[in-house]
Amino acid sequence: MDFNDTPQEADFRAQARAWIAANRPTDWQNKTGRDVDGIAMSKAWQKKKYDAGWACIHWPQEYGGRGATPIERVIWSQEEGELGQLGGVFIIGQGMCAPTIMAHGSEAAKQRHVPKIASGEEIWCQLFSEPGSGSDLAGLRTRAEKQGDEWVINGQKIWTSGAHYADFGIVITRTDPTVPKHKGLTMFYLDMRSPGVTVKPIKQVSGRSDFNEVYFADVRIPDSQRLGAVGDGWKVSLTTLMNERLAVGGGFPTNFEEMFELTKVIEGEDGP
Repeated sequence: MDFNDTPQEADFRAQARAWIAANRPTDWQNKTGRDVDGIAMSKAWQKKKYDAGWACIHWPQEYGGRGATPIERVIWSQEEGELGQLGGVFIIGQGMCAPTIMAHGSEAAKQRHVPKIASGEEIWCQLFSEPGSGSDLAGLRTRAEKQGDEWVINGQKIWTSGAHYADFGIVITRTDPTVPKHKGLTMFYLDMRSPGVTVKPIKQVSGRSDFNEVYFADVRIPDSQRLGAVGDGWKVSLTTLMNERLAVGGGFPTNFEEMFELTKVIEGEDGP
């Protein structure tokens, strides 16, 4: 197996390496958290990448990417290296929410939100888990009821990463309680500062608060913020979850060279 770059890949790597060397932020190691300074540093780096065409490079050009190949995405991650830590605040929006919007949202929603997710101007969260449901997503009880051209949401979500600093979120709700639980679900997205949304950070044993409880009390959102058809929420949520696996496992450097060097010096019973 040949792990060397093709000429085209080598050229892409050289371009990426040169741009990162010329634009990398300084003192970033002290600002990789989720506080005000850390988020500001992350947004600044993301916007700089976006303006130069290096953000979410595997996305279509019309939504802020550059239509890059999967291997070019890997090469970029390798070259960005530790600086990729600054992108952690965006992983839910870019890895899960934006692909869901691109697959199931209206063209207006795509044009309005996806480029801003790519540029880091909007941070998104994923409102799925609920108290008492565990990992049983289809057992959710948060309700959305249609009233005219709006939906009114009531209920609670829990373990929502980043809800306390997110601008928007995708939320799965039950819109028809009379059908089997995998049916009757509908997905929406909403502004996290909408009236009736309350976010309560969960204190962890480490002293951090990365997760949250989120309460909805008569939260009104327009039907235009629905993702997919009414009752198709389970299908839409599978899109989110499949992209979650890709985002968690596919957006980081492979570090293959380091692993290969390590295997050459580890002694087993039959040699390295």
